Amino acid sequence: MKLLKERILREGTLASEGVLRVDSFINFQVDVELTDLMGREFARIFEGSGATKVLTVEASGIPAAYATAVHMGNLPLIFAKKARPSTASGDDYCAELRSFTKGNVSTIRVPRKYLSFSDRVLIIDDFLATGSASLALLELLNLAGASCVGLGAVIEKEFQGGRTKLEERGIKVSSLARIKSMREGRIEFAEED
Repeated sequence: MKLLKERILREGTLASEGVLRVDSFINFQVDVELTDLMGREFARIFEGSGATKVLTVEASGIPAAYATAVHMGNLPLIFAKKARPSTASGDDYCAELRSFTKGNVSTIRVPRKYLSFSDRVLIIDDFLATGSASLALLELLNLAGASCVGLGAVIEKEFQGGRTKLEERGIKVSSLARIKSMREGRIEFAEED
């Protein structure tokens, strides 16, 4: 997605090795017009997938997942929470998530009533790096007996190997901006999906 790549080059900053900050349009401040275009593009890519729900992890994946759900015909959007809300019933599907950027492990959860064996789920996330978040979401789907129809990442850091882990499990992966390398302050994009 050309517009997204231009924004990454213009406004993205390399915080440290392997960490790209896109705070001004994805993570802290959301560019709603760009997010809407991303949702349209994911809907186009996954058209015909038979998705019945969209799933992401809180918090930065929510805007792109929401836009995608809207453009796929107003599908229900589920987001896995990283902390157990005080109002939770405790009847949740849970999986461990190791954060690449934060370096911590948390338990993500989705109430059982929102995922079932009949669901065909599209996973949408802001970043695909090592694949930890995606694998944790797949674990939630496995626990529910639901199927994954694909995974869309706004930005993929190809050099961190997440795509390979997912494709080895038979998951269709599509990224809007696929980064081949980030070094010496330069970002190099991979070929289009």
